[in-house]
Amino acid sequence: LQYIVSCVSMSGGISASIATSRLRAEGMGSNDHAVPFLNQNYEALRQECLETGCLFQDPSFLAEPPSLGFKELAPYSAKTRDVEWMRPTELTDDPQFILGGATRTDICQGALGDCWLLAAIASLTLNERLLHRVVPHGQSFQEDYAGIFHFQFWQFGEWVDVVIDDRLPTKDGELMFVHSAEGNEFWSALLEKAYSKLNGSYEALSGGSTTEGFEDFTGGVSEMYDLRKAPRDLYRIIGKALDRGSLLGCSIDITSAFDMESVTFKKLVKGHAYSVTGLKQVDYQGQVERLIRVRNPWGQVEWTGAWSDNSSEWDELDPTEKEDLHLQMEDGEFWMSFQEFLRQFSRLEICNLTADALSEDGLSHWNTIKFHGMWRRGSTAGGCRNHPNTFWINPQYKITLLEEDDDPEDDEVACSFLVALMQKDRRRYRGQGQDMHTIGFAIYEVRDKGCQNVHLKKDFFLNHSSCARSETFINLREVSNRLRLPPGEYLIVPSTFESGKEADFVLRVFTEKQSETETGGVFLVGSAVERLRSSTDGFSMESCRTMVNLMDVSSTVIYREYDMDKSGSMSSYEMRLAVESAGFKLNNRLNQVLVARYAENEAIDFDNFICCLVKLEAMFSKYCQFLLVLLYGIL
Repeated sequence: LQYIVSCVSMSGGISASIATSRLRAEGMGSNDHAVPFLNQNYEALRQECLETGCLFQDPSFLAEPPSLGFKELAPYSAKTRDVEWMRPTELTDDPQFILGGATRTDICQGALGDCWLLAAIASLTLNERLLHRVVPHGQSFQEDYAGIFHFQFWQFGEWVDVVIDDRLPTKDGELMFVHSAEGNEFWSALLEKAYSKLNGSYEALSGGSTTEGFEDFTGGVSEMYDLRKAPRDLYRIIGKALDRGSLLGCSIDITSAFDMESVTFKKLVKGHAYSVTGLKQVDYQGQVERLIRVRNPWGQVEWTGAWSDNSSEWDELDPTEKEDLHLQMEDGEFWMSFQEFLRQFSRLEICNLTADALSEDGLSHWNTIKFHGMWRRGSTAGGCRNHPNTFWINPQYKITLLEEDDDPEDDEVACSFLVALMQKDRRRYRGQGQDMHTIGFAIYEVRDKGCQNVHLKKDFFLNHSSCARSETFINLREVSNRLRLPPGEYLIVPSTFESGKEADFVLRVFTEKQSETETGGVFLVGSAVERLRSSTDGFSMESCRTMVNLMDVSSTVIYREYDMDKSGSMSSYEMRLAVESAGFKLNNRLNQVLVARYAENEAIDFDNFICCLVKLEAMFSKYCQFLLVLLYGIL
């Protein structure tokens, strides 16, 4: 019964919940059954174009200035003046989708600051199965060409299929953005366009972390290493990651905006995203030399130090070994010693594959749990622990760690798990002057069995310290940390750094062993549920007056108790406590609805409080009647 009521309250009705469950049962959003983005069905649209003889023109991402951007690429700005959208068939006599296989050299950066994305694409080409998960087979400019292409991306827990037409922005007959070293190969440019559509515009892709692209191409989970504090076995970690098909990126931190994309003495670019593409150990002067291969997505500007393309170190290698390293001049890819890599670069990002990458991939041993939630001003956007009065109103998620690691460190009994908090769709809001929020999470041990299915209140967090937390609050799309805690029950509280910041998010928990989860406060219970045997067709006007009179004394007491600052009105989080005191325990979605309906400038006066309680009583009674009928039919 509690489960059914929670479905009604969170999904807006039984039918919506059943429809969602049916789609999930049919596999919609899974890695082999992607959801059509904006309800555009690739096969149907392509067939329509072939039957009518017209090339596809995408009405949802027009070949017009707004699709380019909003600031530096704003309509009619200097950079977008004289832009012409052209199809590959207009740019060359022999356009090819993929020529000779998709390779790292197919990704050369154009006039867009999306090196982070291109580094991720370059890594993707190292795993053909992953590549063709994102770039579906069977697309070409020859057989049944209709000017339409499609690509698939992982977005916040599900795979989506993005349809585009092949009109690409050009200037003077040259592609403006990503392009292949081969002038007639277009898969990378079309992939960039599809990703731009997904995020709202080309300019929305400017600036970012390689891990963002990694995760959207695989559904995997990323980890970041500070190379100044690199673990001793990092070379082994990188080797195992490459063997598993994981995606890897690296970069050099900048100290100011003036450093962005500045070039060092030995031709490394600061603030620029590179991809890590290989490791090799060679015999050099009688000793083992550990090498690492790195690629600049520009397709040029390479490291000029030891082990660079023209360095003398190569002369002392056996020719066969040298050939095995696939050394090519000035293609953006280069080798360097691993120790030099640790000195020159600042951070390394690794995207570990999960079951979301490929369903038949036997390499993944992660158990993945997803929670979808939201922060809303006045109801669930409580901010970090620096805001003790509101921190408790953030969404809360309980996990139970059941099995300890097989190979404990220092004989410590603990469970390894990884928590990843990702904010949704923030790039799409850049055109409105918004960007990524600063986000993080805290974890608390829950020992009191009385806390089962209860949204914990302010006093709990004032009297308990967190047992783990994200290393920092940061304004990236995702913050993640690998953690080890003893078996037990824990509460994860995701939040923005400041209170009142609104966003949707997905919280993922990855465990190597068995675990259980619950959503704190998800069950909708209250005085009306406890009176399931009552039935009513609604309330007459006289019944409502009587109800208000009956409730007036108790409601006044509750209102005065929770108007803590005696201001004559309650804040939205004081209202939440007051409503619960009146006998209604609501989930986050309903609390958000109540704040939106009854709060004025996030304050609730007494009249609105009374109206809120009357509405809740009526709603609970009506739903109880509905559920009794439903349960009677099921039984």
